Amino acid sequence: MKHFRNSILWGYSSVCCLFFFLLAQGDLSAQTDTTGLVRYTPEYRFTDGIFIDFMQVRNNRPIAKSRILTTVDYNDPSFFNQILKQNKISYYDEMGVKREIAADKIWGFARNGSLYYRIGQNFNRIMIVGSICHFIGTVTTYNPRYYSPYIYDYYSYPYSPYSYGYPYSSMETQEAKQFLLDFETGQVYEFTVSNVEALLIRDPQLYEEFMALSSRKKKQLRFMYVRRFNERNPLYLPANNQ
Repeated sequence: MKHFRNSILWGYSSVCCLFFFLLAQGDLSAQTDTTGLVRYTPEYRFTDGIFIDFMQVRNNRPIAKSRILTTVDYNDPSFFNQILKQNKISYYDEMGVKREIAADKIWGFARNGSLYYRIGQNFNRIMIVGSICHFIGTVTTYNPRYYSPYIYDYYSYPYSPYSYGYPYSSMETQEAKQFLLDFETGQVYEFTVSNVEALLIRDPQLYEEFMALSSRKKKQLRFMYVRRFNERNPLYLPANNQ
């Protein structure tokens, strides 16, 4: 009889332990879910709208098109291109207060779930998103051209005191460059070996591997190491309910 009673007590205790274990697991799961963060995948879509700063990008909380005061049709495919050509943009903040910001202060925007970042007057799509993003940006450069009316004068050049050049015109060129965006800090860097080294240092093992390579190999494999960094250090962003 005593043995039977002990068996009942042991079974009851086991059920209680199992109940509290499941309850604890449920609380833990709920706590995890409340963070609202999901691991980034290519299927992730940024909420369409304008980002004033990088913190809005991190939180995926842009100024929605519906909060922007404009005569441009919200459904117009060139909506962002049109409003960002203006000097200033008026909008309502989350408290319903009317605000105004210079267009050249905008960080970027999201269109159809893709992220665009401003470099100069150009907005460039960030093709590779991760803890370290990679994208190609169009940079505008101005190169002054010089002209001397005496430079081809056989009798005056190069001995004539009048043989000098002076600015004639400025030539504007568009140049494509590769860039990196550090999603931890929001800083943007040119895609150079030295900048890749500086970003990889957050992953000591990967950093040591990269530093052991020759200069030639570093240049050849730098993109692969950025990709490996993203695989080993995934980016987490707020869940998008768009």
